[in-house]
Amino acid sequence: MLRHGVPSAKAENPVALLATLTQRLRAPVLFTETRRRHTWRDWLFSFKAFIAAMLALYIALAFDLSRPYWAVSAVYIVSSPFSGATKSKALYRCLGTILGAVAAVAFVPVFVNAPELLSLVVALWTGSLLFISMLDRSARSYVFMLAGYTLPLIALPAVSSPASVFDLALARTEEITLGILCASFVNTIFLPSSVGTIFRDQVDGWLADAGAWAEDILRGEGATPTTPLNRQKLATDVAALDQVISQLGYDPATRDVVREARDLRSRLLMLLPVFSGLADRLHALRQPYGEAGAQVPLPEDLRLLLNRAADWMKQGAASSKDEGAHDLLIEIERLGALHGRQTWYPLLLSGVLARLKEVVQLWQDCLTLRDTMGNPGQAGQFKPVFRERRIAAGARHYDHALLAIKAGTVVAGIFAACMIWIFLGWDQGAGFVAMCAVASSFFAAQDRPGPQIMSMLIWTGVAILTSFVYIFGILPMVNSYEMLVVVFAPIFLLLGLQMTNPALTTIAMLMAVNNASFIAIQDAYSADMLTFANSSLSTVLGVGFALVWVMATRPFGVELAARRLLMQGWRDLAATAAGRSMVDQDRLAARLLDRLGQLVPRLSTITTQDIQAVDGLADVRLGFNVLTLQEERGAFTPAGAARVDEVLSQIAGHYRQQVRAARPLPSPPSLLAAIDTALDALPLDGAPAQSQKAVNSLVGLRRVLFPHAAPPDALNAALPSSSLQPAAE
Repeated sequence: MLRHGVPSAKAENPVALLATLTQRLRAPVLFTETRRRHTWRDWLFSFKAFIAAMLALYIALAFDLSRPYWAVSAVYIVSSPFSGATKSKALYRCLGTILGAVAAVAFVPVFVNAPELLSLVVALWTGSLLFISMLDRSARSYVFMLAGYTLPLIALPAVSSPASVFDLALARTEEITLGILCASFVNTIFLPSSVGTIFRDQVDGWLADAGAWAEDILRGEGATPTTPLNRQKLATDVAALDQVISQLGYDPATRDVVREARDLRSRLLMLLPVFSGLADRLHALRQPYGEAGAQVPLPEDLRLLLNRAADWMKQGAASSKDEGAHDLLIEIERLGALHGRQTWYPLLLSGVLARLKEVVQLWQDCLTLRDTMGNPGQAGQFKPVFRERRIAAGARHYDHALLAIKAGTVVAGIFAACMIWIFLGWDQGAGFVAMCAVASSFFAAQDRPGPQIMSMLIWTGVAILTSFVYIFGILPMVNSYEMLVVVFAPIFLLLGLQMTNPALTTIAMLMAVNNASFIAIQDAYSADMLTFANSSLSTVLGVGFALVWVMATRPFGVELAARRLLMQGWRDLAATAAGRSMVDQDRLAARLLDRLGQLVPRLSTITTQDIQAVDGLADVRLGFNVLTLQEERGAFTPAGAARVDEVLSQIAGHYRQQVRAARPLPSPPSLLAAIDTALDALPLDGAPAQSQKAVNSLVGLRRVLFPHAAPPDALNAALPSSSLQPAAE
């Protein structure tokens, strides 16, 4: 006869398995839209997850394992519609569980007679590994987070009987590993789906959005000096690809194209500041006298070229064809040779053509890499077209101080919960502390974790009610494994189906894990109302305490994180302009773009006007131009170098002032004068390539810092002809 019941008061809280839902909530959303009607693939995933769960349950019962519900919960933690994602999560969960179990076996015997010291050790262990996990944005971060909160899940229930800690750690490791193996086996054997499919879908969606922006720019409507926030959000979408890329290596169909995926991500990010620069230059070309001047039409040759480029990019985003890039590049070179560079308008035109060339080359590289992802046999054969400047590599920005504060509040919260447990002497206090650790760790990386913890609290309550119905209403009538499968099928198949819906993924995973944990399936039925009530109460109070604690200790939210991101960017720009970070120039562009991906989603949620109006891509463009000036200084005459040094010095001073003020400041007029003086000092007509890059960079700096200023007095800004040919005569 099967036994379905809850463990005794001395065993660990059965809802400890709720902790495992963290992997699901931290994992990337692998669908691009909310679907109201489920497909056969959604049903297939739900059936595969249920089959794996029931297989794990059968094996656990057959081998008389102590807590079969751990294996069932583990299945729903690691299961994903894609085989590569399932394998990666399975590996990381297994490693994290083993690490946490080893720590429990090591610490409990040593500190069991000093409860306050053991509480401190548990809190520091959890917080330290949480800090490490926040430094890793790939799926691998789950190893450290899981290892962090696995310690309190195993160690604290064993305090009353320390001799049992090894058995408890071994049982948890065995049964979670069983669930992991079953999930991986079923997902791999039965109609596996490749994570490369979703990666390509996400890239196609991004290219479609970026192509729409490019079309707006090239056809004139999107040619503006500042980048709209909805376009800046494209940087966040690219940053979200990191999680998927980290899972490609675990999928046999995509493990050979991981390098191409990373190259593609880098070029997608690089496109954004180039788009922004092209939009700004086209706006300036239409208003060469500044905002106060009349708008002039573009030369006909350029207008036709821009329309051709827009058509080509639109076609490439929708299909795998990239024909036409070579002809566009030839036409860009032809138009660039038709005009001199001695006046302001040709300088703007030169900038437009340079940015357009970069757009075409980058777009062609992106299409080639996307197609390589769909044909792994071409891996390793990619030859980049874009070579104008360095591609942003893998450098990332981390606010170590803010991350330390987040981890520190978790440490303090766990220790405070332990002190409450010690003071009250509550039998179920171990579950209370463990759930506090889980909820606190799980949402620590969020700027405002309160709403997420509140949602966790609500759905935990719903799971308790559902489990109550099963334990005391349905399971007493079950007397065989087959009947157990039948009664579990409706709820778990439904929850598995909803896990494929991005709007309900979190809720469905929470319910699946909670129901398996609260029902606490074992080999014979023995329900106890008092034990169930105490376990449920400890869980609710643990999550509730985490909610109260985080609201009290982290009143700061999105605005603080956004302001710190801005200030760190300004520090980087000031240091680079001053020449103090020359050795880090290769990584500056990547850090600027990565910081932009973190900043943009925060800008849309804050109300502070000076921060909300920030154009993150403008700072990235400024950083690129500063880097170019630093790199090309050797090509300047002594007089030109002195003028450029003055520009860089004033830029450094301007950004230092912004850091001190902790808010954006208007650019000083003296900086505008310094840029115009440098433009006058550098050769413009027939200049070598290095000097021309420097001139274009100075124009770019002027456009970023003074987008509405009139052209320099020293440069003749005669009206352009309707065709480029007369402008060259």
